[in-house]
Amino acid sequence: MQGDLERVLFDERTILRRLDEIAAQISNDYRDRDLTVIAVLNGSLVFMADLMRRIQLPLRLDCLSVASYHGKAETSGEVIFKQVAPPDVKDRHVLILDDILDSGHTLAAIREKLETAHPRSIRVCVLLSKRKQRAREVDADYLGFEIADEFVVGYGLDYDERYRNLPCIGVLRKELMAQPK
Repeated sequence: MQGDLERVLFDERTILRRLDEIAAQISNDYRDRDLTVIAVLNGSLVFMADLMRRIQLPLRLDCLSVASYHGKAETSGEVIFKQVAPPDVKDRHVLILDDILDSGHTLAAIREKLETAHPRSIRVCVLLSKRKQRAREVDADYLGFEIADEFVVGYGLDYDERYRNLPCIGVLRKELMAQPK
């Protein structure tokens, strides 16, 4: 599978070292507060598991299942929530975890949905943020790495539900995205 990458951007050791830094910052920022982590499925699962074990706080975990890519390399702009009701976050400090900040559609829609449940605060943590103009303006309060506007896979990120289990993050070879499924 790693042979399907044009190049590796971040190896596992680099990713885990950065997660140590982010977790220390989150632990410090939320000291003496109730924290609820909302992981965006499926892309953030690997990121969430590794980051949560590093956060030195009691916390609650919930997940949101949303879709915006629908098996393509670019977002459709339409965000579909797969749950009937949002997680219970009333009067909680919420940290949304997502794998990548790209167009902004997904994180903006999640934030708007969670705000209707009246949390005390909402912050966003993403593993990757693409340097690009966003369709919806969303800022990450905690950021792993900034990357160019390229299609990446690994460490939870996928192309057509493949490559999530790579231990690194890399750029997928373009010819593989052009092949019929």
